[in-house]
Amino acid sequence: MVDCLFDFFTEAQESFPGVETLVINQDNGPENHSRRTQFMKRITDFADHFRLNVLLAYYPPYHSKYNPIERVWGIFEQHSNGSLMDKASTLIQFAKTMTYKGKRPVVKLIEKVYQTGVRLTQKAVGELEKRFQRLEGLEKWFVRIEPITL
Repeated sequence: MVDCLFDFFTEAQESFPGVETLVINQDNGPENHSRRTQFMKRITDFADHFRLNVLLAYYPPYHSKYNPIERVWGIFEQHSNGSLMDKASTLIQFAKTMTYKGKRPVVKLIEKVYQTGVRLTQKAVGELEKRFQRLEGLEKWFVRIEPITL
């Protein structure tokens, strides 16, 4: 996810010169929850690189009906109409040609293979955690990350 954000923001930042804060609404899946140290390190690096305040707002479990991406998956299923997704190219082509509320998604196949089992040391986790502002009472569900100012 963070690689996609880097790619998108690198290409789009000229279109949004005044953006200082990026709010990311996301599910609390295992890849990107706020206690996932590798994700949190990488999203913090993103905030620093682009000098953005990043607000991570998580949907609670079993609340997918409020998450707009879940509606997109339904539209995608209708668009692909039961077609066999036997190759990545087939899936990508269907994704590129679908529309949702009159808009087409940005579609990019990521072929990078990520190393599994990468962990931060407890010391690194502690230092990283100092950077986070967790909303009291919703510590797992809302995190603010401010960029390091040089």
